[in-house]
Amino acid sequence: MTVELPPTEAVTAATQRWLERAVIGLNLCPFAKAVHVHQRVRYCVSAAQYADELLEDLSREIQALRTMDPDVCETTLLIHPGVLTEFIEYSHFLRAAEAAVAKQGLAEEFQIASFHPDYQFSDAGPDDIENYTNRSPYPMLHLLREASIARAVAAFPDAAMIYEKNIETLRRLGHEGWRRLWLV
Repeated sequence: MTVELPPTEAVTAATQRWLERAVIGLNLCPFAKAVHVHQRVRYCVSAAQYADELLEDLSREIQALRTMDPDVCETTLLIHPGVLTEFIEYSHFLRAAEAAVAKQGLAEEFQIASFHPDYQFSDAGPDDIENYTNRSPYPMLHLLREASIARAVAAFPDAAMIYEKNIETLRRLGHEGWRRLWLV
């Protein structure tokens, strides 16, 4: 069964809005602002309807990112609104995604960060606010260069504390505060 996908422009706009208001606005990732401001984020909206199609898109995007100068494109958001919309399927898929990167011999160069509208940490309840650190408007795979991560961590002395700070930020914000982020 083919699912009608939202327009690419709408998917990209919603993702940019999420990046600006949540990830950067709440400082959930202190490294995201510079990459965004310098327009080094690639937004790739996949038309995949099946997991195997998404794996093909992932392989293409990893290769594309590998060939690009990091000063032009440092990271890619592979957004896939038509596949893996159920979080449990998405979470199982992540192993296949990581295996695909490893199969290309690129596990030392790239890693995948995971974001999903229904993201849930294994030790959290479905409505726990800490899940929102990884909740995005659409399912997506964030393709990151290991070299970029190493530089960012070296420049940020308390990188290990980011997760705890994010939980504290979201607990202060609460569910109502999260909803208000999207009203404007």
